[in-house]
Amino acid sequence: MTRRSALKVIAAAAAAPTVVGCEPGSQEAPPPDATAQPGNPLATGTAWDPDLVAPVVPWERTLTDRELATLAVLCDVIIPADDRSPAASAVGAQDFIDEWVSAPYPGMRRDKVLIRGGLVWLDAESSRRFGEGRAFGDLTDEERRGICDDICYLPEAAEDRKTAARFFAKVRDLTATAFYTTREGMDDLGYVGNSPLARWDAPPPDALRHVGLD
Repeated sequence: MTRRSALKVIAAAAAAPTVVGCEPGSQEAPPPDATAQPGNPLATGTAWDPDLVAPVVPWERTLTDRELATLAVLCDVIIPADDRSPAASAVGAQDFIDEWVSAPYPGMRRDKVLIRGGLVWLDAESSRRFGEGRAFGDLTDEERRGICDDICYLPEAAEDRKTAARFFAKVRDLTATAFYTTREGMDDLGYVGNSPLARWDAPPPDALRHVGLD
């Protein structure tokens, strides 16, 4: 399986809807905004009912230009350009991650600490391996892949690189989410979505047998 094929599997899993349980203590939907005007509750554009036609991010992005530049390079190591689609940075994966880690929620704040620390580690490791003052963005593609290969799989990462591997895993997952929810990413997947088909042919018998539906 190629790296891009593996990322498609990750993206498909990330796109699956989250099921909220009904057990005691499970998270409930927040109450509606008391200041919302009466009328159609689906058109209020409140925090609990956002305007999906003209979405607005209600918080400022917090990553620096240097952090974004390094992050863009890493995103392109994870999903490089090929003959089917552009690289992750070309569709704004780094901006999506910036928006994610800038959100004022505990989980995203923890992700920001992890990602900011990981970006510092990338530059420090680049300098250590390839010469004083060389940042991750200054390296060749082969040199970058050499660093990433050491942290791309948490169970096999050296003990002193476990945190770096967790950082890489987080960026990889967010990069895949960002890329495969764009038009370019969906085209790469061959995702059709809610598009009318002039003709639909049932799966062939061999395919149905393969998934146990014959």
